[in-house]
Amino acid sequence: MIIGILNSGGDCPGINAVIEGFVSAAYRRGWRVVGFHDGFEGLLPSAAGRRYEILNLIKTHKIRAEGGTILGTVSTGSFVTYINRIGQGTMNPEVMAKAKKTITALGLEALIIIGGDGSAVTAQILSEEGLPVICVPKTVNNDLCEASDYTFGFQSAVEVVCESIDKIRTTANAHQRIMVVEVMGDQSGWIALHSGISAAADVILIPEIDFSLEKVVSGIKARKAKGQREIIVVVAEGARLNGELTTVRASDAGGERLGGIGNKLSRLLEKEVGIDTRYCVLGHTQRGGTPCAFDRILGLRFGVEAVRLIAEKQFGLSLILNGLNVETVSIEEAISKPRLVKRDSQLLRTARDLGIIFGDRDADDLYSHTSRALSRNKKNQSNT
Repeated sequence: MIIGILNSGGDCPGINAVIEGFVSAAYRRGWRVVGFHDGFEGLLPSAAGRRYEILNLIKTHKIRAEGGTILGTVSTGSFVTYINRIGQGTMNPEVMAKAKKTITALGLEALIIIGGDGSAVTAQILSEEGLPVICVPKTVNNDLCEASDYTFGFQSAVEVVCESIDKIRTTANAHQRIMVVEVMGDQSGWIALHSGISAAADVILIPEIDFSLEKVVSGIKARKAKGQREIIVVVAEGARLNGELTTVRASDAGGERLGGIGNKLSRLLEKEVGIDTRYCVLGHTQRGGTPCAFDRILGLRFGVEAVRLIAEKQFGLSLILNGLNVETVSIEEAISKPRLVKRDSQLLRTARDLGIIFGDRDADDLYSHTSRALSRNKKNQSNT
């Protein structure tokens, strides 16, 4: 059996672990694996020659510990999908025909696609065209599928952000500054929420909760009034100030993309609070570096489980992590509803009870509640 594998869209720690698990499980069944370079573009003919290679156990041995991807990737290219009036994805028929020709010429009996929401839409279109595909979800934002608890790459990104905040806190404390840390998260706040809680941030601002500058300022002033030297604000790039997104113009593409909320917020906070404020955009450091142990194991499990699905002739599916088990849902279900932070989630309630400010309430500051409790205790002691 000859099977193929590619990864598309943004890179993240753990992709190589999927590739290693996939190749290892395939070769133990006597199968051959074709790895396509630079995402879906590898399926198309090129004047520079073939855009794929045969992957073997030597090539992929212990690459689970490496960041990035040995196959390369692209975020844009020929495989642009369009959504029609009834919500179905479509693709350029000429591109589809060329991809099918490559798959047929190589004799592929299955194709594994590692990618995020955009790649999953393309995978769904290929599946509807009758191609035997399986999707492996990948995103540092952890928001691809509501049915999935975690995607690989997320935990590694959180580790990078948490470590960065720990370092930023020391300089913020030395200068008694407000430090605004902008992290990834266009439609979900999982990175901001997990890293902010673990690194003891004072303010966490996420896309799922519109925040008010006045409420954030009020909470910060209350903490400074109690003598706190430094203030750490973690904000996701998709966080909405009074319901509005902040975008920056991308000169290379000519369009707009999310970003700049950290810069904007730091200027506003410095003006309103009256304290020296700086900002830091962690950017692609969250995607880089070696994967953590959790992401290595999850990537390997996804790769091995993909081979098992091929052996059982199960296609048109996406792998997910449900609790402790790797399971499957249809690709259509995987892309139908993103996984977002819910307002009634236990993790969000935990953060609020820790006194973290989300900018949507007047009385969500830990110190205001503590002050009232101390006043009551003193009053009771004086009465006795």
